Amino acid sequence: MRHTLPIAPQFYVTAPQPCPYLEGRMERKLFTALQGEGAEKLNDTLSQQGFRRSQNVLYRPSCADCSACMSARIRVADFTPSKSQRRVVRRNAELVRKANSPWATEEQYALFRRYLDQRHADGGMADMDIFEFAAMIEETPVKSRVIEYHLPAEAEGNDTGEDKLVAVCLTDVLEDGVSLVYSFFEPDLEKHSLGRYIILDHIAIAREAGLPYVYLGYWVPDSPKMGYKASYGALEIYKGGSWRDLGNPDAHREDMHPLSVDPIAEQVARIRLPDSRPATKRR
Repeated sequence: MRHTLPIAPQFYVTAPQPCPYLEGRMERKLFTALQGEGAEKLNDTLSQQGFRRSQNVLYRPSCADCSACMSARIRVADFTPSKSQRRVVRRNAELVRKANSPWATEEQYALFRRYLDQRHADGGMADMDIFEFAAMIEETPVKSRVIEYHLPAEAEGNDTGEDKLVAVCLTDVLEDGVSLVYSFFEPDLEKHSLGRYIILDHIAIAREAGLPYVYLGYWVPDSPKMGYKASYGALEIYKGGSWRDLGNPDAHREDMHPLSVDPIAEQVARIRLPDSRPATKRR
């Protein structure tokens, strides 16, 4: 009898390039392809080990002389909003949430372009055209949703005469939570703090679905772009092979030292992969 052995995921490392979060440092990523029947299980398993999804790829920072980027997630059951976060929720009480299949629209892309042009004009996505945008939204081998937030036609500040799309989040649904893959919003509505609201509403979504975590991407000490995540209570970071409470953010600055980095071979050897064996039938 001939048996076909399961093929384990292959891991690769990107070439170094300038870090988008910390000036003067170089970035490198460890990544693997996400495809086939086992894609959802692999996404669940590696997300629990600090990996993130981008289209058909799972990746995790693996820089040569820095380990400052740490995956972050919120424990939904223990989260209590601060006074300022409660104000953000009240300020956006009129918004209507719509959860859709991962399908890109021209309206989404127009909002995406306004967001990039005003917030990230010099970023790596600044030149993304509508076809690349569609690929980012639609090329997903796992359970994903596009969460849209609309300002009703009758709402104050909406002079369009119809419902207005003001925020979007591409969200993966994991076995233990929701993962914010990428979000963008109307830059002219700065007083609404839409970026913060998207996170707070995803905590509500996870709570409604009975899911324990909201995965936020990477937290980076001293990074103006990524440091804000420390303001959310019940925040955990993936560090040293396990999830732990963030604690004092200042205590993690040593992770920007070269001696904080383990060799690539050791990092890969410690990755836990999903069990690909078929379930045994009971007799």
